[in-house]
Amino acid sequence: MIRISLRSGAVAAILLLAAGSAAAQNVRRVDPARLPNYWTLTNTSVSADVPNTGKNLNQPGCVAVTYMIGSNGLPQNVVAAKTVPEGDLAQVGVSAVKDFRYAPSGVNRAGEPVNTYYVVGFNLPEDPARKAAIMKQCELPGYKTT
Repeated sequence: MIRISLRSGAVAAILLLAAGSAAAQNVRRVDPARLPNYWTLTNTSVSADVPNTGKNLNQPGCVAVTYMIGSNGLPQNVVAAKTVPEGDLAQVGVSAVKDFRYAPSGVNRAGEPVNTYYVVGFNLPEDPARKAAIMKQCELPGYKTT
């Protein structure tokens, strides 16, 4: 029988977390515009949890949601990275992205995981220029790939 003290267990847990973080950092970052070269969204619709009340729910805005598409095609580590304007729409964006499903495509036939983000728009105006200006506010740096 092997006995592990709580101190050893805590050290082991920290090492496992560090290894997992290092592995996640080595995953390719893919700009949303280039994502179809790696993964194809297979959903025709998604579900999202929308609160009945909250801050800025009826305002035009966007939420940038970062996530990793795992080798199984499911979103992992889903986080609202930016919300414009600040408010309670972040949880709605996260809820929608968690419902995405993907299949490998293009240069990624092996289904290697990638990190990416998706911008969810809310209450957007009909005018294409105004709509684009709102969505641009949620673009995230660091995802451009060559």
